Amino acid sequence: MFTHASWTERRSDSYSRLAFLGDSVLGLALTAHLYPRLEAERFGAGRLTKIRAQSVSGVSCRAVADRLGVPDLLRATAPSGVGQSVESLVETERVLASVIEAVIGACYLHAGYERTAAAVVEAFQPEISNALTHPVDFKSTLQERLARRSAMVEYTVAAEEGPPHDRTFEVIATVDGAPVGRGAGRSKKHAEQEAARIALETLHPDAPAPYDEDEL
Repeated sequence: MFTHASWTERRSDSYSRLAFLGDSVLGLALTAHLYPRLEAERFGAGRLTKIRAQSVSGVSCRAVADRLGVPDLLRATAPSGVGQSVESLVETERVLASVIEAVIGACYLHAGYERTAAAVVEAFQPEISNALTHPVDFKSTLQERLARRSAMVEYTVAAEEGPPHDRTFEVIATVDGAPVGRGAGRSKKHAEQEAARIALETLHPDAPAPYDEDEL
């Protein structure tokens, strides 16, 4: 499960298929955990979707990967001769997120859903708590700040890479025809959020992060 596709001649030997499975298990585990614990009057489907998306985002998965020592495990299992590619991979959010999903997929096959789901919720608890207390919507914040000067942001998909089950999107945010942010993610929405985050840092480097604490 720690084999990158570039380290083997057969793509089926890499972690991609396990990551595909683990992604679904991760989403279901957090959904099943959140749904009965958050009252329906305050947490509708749209809000639950945002909380879950933030909890399982690439940023969140990378944080979990770092806590569980995934970078060191990747280094330890890397074949000889790959050189500096190992270090570049262990610094890549997409790789670390995919490996975490692969680990979840492997645990599901070995231990079943109930035990895996409990372990997933425990591992992602800091990310769940952060999503509940500090929900982030970079796109809305960017548009609100641009509206003050009567400007609009547009998002364009610049590239799509990878097989259908492991697709990565690259999105460019433009304001008045000029690129202000570029982001990547495993869905167009995630890529747009990342592009908006970079745009906020570019256009408003001293502004605070877009937290929405008053809603909770």
